[in-house]
Amino acid sequence: MRSTGNWNPDWDTFAMLDAQWTEKFMAMGVAPMVSGVLDAKTVEFLAIAVDASCTHMYGPGVRRHIRRALELGATKEEINAVLQCVSVLGIHTMSLGAPILLEEIASHAKRNGTPR
Repeated sequence: MRSTGNWNPDWDTFAMLDAQWTEKFMAMGVAPMVSGVLDAKTVEFLAIAVDASCTHMYGPGVRRHIRRALELGATKEEINAVLQCVSVLGIHTMSLGAPILLEEIASHAKRNGTPR
């Protein structure tokens, strides 16, 4: 997770308390994503849903995964649909994810010179 830039610094405490458990937990969590069963864009959609969900609400992860989904060709409509699906868990999903989506769309368009 650290090597891919997906490490949440909040996990440092877990790793300090029990490095072996943390490694096993992380391996379990990433297994579906690295198995190749799902395409990269779908993996990013799932990561957006998890990070934006009301039980997680991890803004840096939402931003990173929206950015990556856009790089993989996702549309704002697809990403918005992901946020809408997970919003049934709590409206905060949209209040966190929607502004980040708009910011990242603008940034992506600026970097690539194309409107989204």
